[in-house]
Amino acid sequence: MRSTFKVLFYVNGSKEKNGIVPIMGRVTINGSVAQFSCKQTVAKELWDAKGNRAKGKGKEARDINLALDSIDRMLSSYKVRVRARNHLAAFIKKCHKRSDISMLELTPDFIKEYEIYLSTDAGLHNGSVWSNCMWLKTIVTKAHYNGLTPRNPFAQYRVNQNIKEREYLTEDEIKAVMTHEFADRKLAYIRDLFVFASFTALSFVDIKELATDDIVEVNGEKWILSKRHKTKVPFQVKLLDIPLQIIKRYERFQENGLVFPNLNYWSICKPLKQMIKECGITKEISFHSARHGFATLALSKGMPIESVSRILGHTNITTTQKYAKITTEKIDKDLTMFGNQLNQSFNEISIAM
Repeated sequence: MRSTFKVLFYVNGSKEKNGIVPIMGRVTINGSVAQFSCKQTVAKELWDAKGNRAKGKGKEARDINLALDSIDRMLSSYKVRVRARNHLAAFIKKCHKRSDISMLELTPDFIKEYEIYLSTDAGLHNGSVWSNCMWLKTIVTKAHYNGLTPRNPFAQYRVNQNIKEREYLTEDEIKAVMTHEFADRKLAYIRDLFVFASFTALSFVDIKELATDDIVEVNGEKWILSKRHKTKVPFQVKLLDIPLQIIKRYERFQENGLVFPNLNYWSICKPLKQMIKECGITKEISFHSARHGFATLALSKGMPIESVSRILGHTNITTTQKYAKITTEKIDKDLTMFGNQLNQSFNEISIAM
């Protein structure tokens, strides 16, 4: 049976006092429910029951949502650790025919066998294999440091991260996504959000927080002037025709000053993969891939990396270089241009015999 893990935030209306209600959390694991107080209160009219967050971009709403995001991250971290523990338990049961094993019995071969198990029996990708092995290594290292085991059998073991390069959509694939007709309107909406990100380089959270006030007119053209949620670095993006069309398409649904209200990352992840697959694309694409695609396409079309870095809201170009894959097509164009310039400069020069 597949493990399920869900988190929901809600307000307790029965404890309303002067229009203020406490915010509660509910965690559901495999059908078992646990409720807890988030130690936060909110004005009842500010609560968005559908989005499970406070409405708007005011200071009160931002502070509350930051606190809830922090709780969400901690619970997600717990979910990852539970999953790692379950993988380890399954490995011990399958390969050692036991329900548990003493740390004193651990050997360097144990973690090597575990790495193989994760990549074969468990079917995990390289990044997940690495994170699970590092979790186990960290636990054993802490046990040794605290005197619970006389030696650390994994001290000399190095887990090979070997994470494959993040994939992105090519220009032709973006066109295929844009022109595909979806029967499911939700998939069409997710497609439009992904395309919007592909033409603006905005991250999911920046799109989620994009306010109508962030869109200003400069010299007769629309621009987004805001700060990156992650780094607080100011960025500016000129709205091209395609993202303007998308904003116009959903203009009637705008509320609380947000361009795309009530967005939730986790409710989009799975449908996004379905949307990409329906377009006949087999790549492992996440919402974040849109930023990589923008950077790569911009560089391929000749945009200076300094400009790309500014649009992405990076603090240095080194970060941009990690995002942007220089394609063979771009290298070919650059070398051809360079060659033409050299031919003009060295046209009358011959190599001496």
